[in-house]
Amino acid sequence: MEAPVVVRARRDLTLTAAGAAVSEFGNALSTLVLLFWATPISPLLVAAVLVAELLPFVLGAPLAGVLVDRFPNRRLLITALLCQGVAIAAIAPLMGQPAFVVALVLLSGCGRAVAQPCISALVPHIAGEEEATRGYAWLSTGRSLGSMAGVTGGALLAGIFGHPVALLIDGGTFLAYAALLAFVRSERRPSGTHETRPSALAGIRHVRRDSVLFASIIGLAFCVGAVVVINVADPAFVRYVLHGDEFMLGAMQACWMTGILVGNRLAARLETVSQVVHAIAVAAITTGVGVLVPATLPFVVAAGTGWAIGGVSNGVHNVALNAIVRLRTPEEMRGRAFAAVGSMVIGANLLGTAAAGGLLLVVGPQAVFALGGTGALLSGVACLVFVRLALKREKSPAEAGLSSH
Repeated sequence: MEAPVVVRARRDLTLTAAGAAVSEFGNALSTLVLLFWATPISPLLVAAVLVAELLPFVLGAPLAGVLVDRFPNRRLLITALLCQGVAIAAIAPLMGQPAFVVALVLLSGCGRAVAQPCISALVPHIAGEEEATRGYAWLSTGRSLGSMAGVTGGALLAGIFGHPVALLIDGGTFLAYAALLAFVRSERRPSGTHETRPSALAGIRHVRRDSVLFASIIGLAFCVGAVVVINVADPAFVRYVLHGDEFMLGAMQACWMTGILVGNRLAARLETVSQVVHAIAVAAITTGVGVLVPATLPFVVAAGTGWAIGGVSNGVHNVALNAIVRLRTPEEMRGRAFAAVGSMVIGANLLGTAAAGGLLLVVGPQAVFALGGTGALLSGVACLVFVRLALKREKSPAEAGLSSH
């Protein structure tokens, strides 16, 4: 009787990961297009585009979490994807108006702010609780493959057909993802038995009360806030330090994405809470190392190596972040917990992105890489110290209880 369930789980997970791959292809393509479109205009416009995409995660997290914990997640995810697709496609005829472009990126970000905790909460229902970490690894692998295709083949498409067509293609990828989800049978239907009206702030309170979860997420957030400055500096680093073009930028990002694939597979083997939180801390340290490589050795081969190291660390973080929230959160409030954690990490991303726009006005891209890598490295060391202390405090009462018997 178990075989059909396993087959269905694999089928649903394959469809979900394939849809994520298609969608991420479009995301990578449009991000590449928008960054190169904005870079000659102003570093502040580059930062504005990235901030517009991230701001809804921070401001809308409580509402997004409540939606995920109240409505069937697969249907909600489809709705969010359709919102994203329409918003991105609408940018194509408006690229001469930066204000409208930023506004539509903001609207797309609203859809993504709901979609991200939605899929995170849905995966354990697709793969099963015992295989959820591997399910997250599958999903992250699909996203990584799609991103790799987007930053390589996508750059070619943008060069041949132009930027507006590339954005229309991205809009179509969201529709394709929604269509694939229509064939997924698994569903998360929040029961609502514990709360008649879910509290929007319950996820934030839960994360704050759990010292192990809080220490690992704060450490990761600081790492992200430090290293994200390179997202704004990437185009300038490739153009002015490595003397490359959009194809070289795509190649560098492909090195990062290849590293993510490796990191996904490594993280899929994580099982215990201790393994997951230690992986988060160590990956933050190696992220800093990866970013410092191109900062100190500004050559193409060295830069590609550094991007790959950072990608491996990124892949571990992608899986471990979802795994630690699942392991430490009751099922009925996972939507709000995922949204709360997302708001913390992406809030740090937002602050780092905003700071990067100003940094590039006063220092060069190479210096920005050095600052970001150093900050990530120090964040990882601090995270390692604090998660070990939290685990030790959690373990001590249990040992005391055993000794009292």
